[in-house]
Amino acid sequence: MTGPLEAVPFEAVADGVRLALRVTPKASRNAIAGLAATASGGTALKVTVTAVPENGKANEAVVKLLAKAWKLPKTSLTVVAGATDRNKIVHVAGDPADLMRRLTALVETAKPDTGKSDG
Repeated sequence: MTGPLEAVPFEAVADGVRLALRVTPKASRNAIAGLAATASGGTALKVTVTAVPENGKANEAVVKLLAKAWKLPKTSLTVVAGATDRNKIVHVAGDPADLMRRLTALVETAKPDTGKSDG
């Protein structure tokens, strides 16, 4: 892959990064499961959690999983959109340049799930 990443599930904002997620609750395990294309033509990070989608339990599990994976305090992650939806936007507070580097490295190791092969 020689070009820049064309479809990343995050963007830098003034006080951190906003991350697009596609969450699957009641899964067999907690995991960051790669990338998925969104209906609007964007990209989302796929996350699976064992928690049920009741009383914010799945959202808490997502925040805990991402904080642990990225070695960040849970308080730096906030669900800012889609609290009751599978498609969510999470704000990650911190230095945008540092976070973009860390998340870009994560995305480069994730396997896209677009439903078609790149041949």
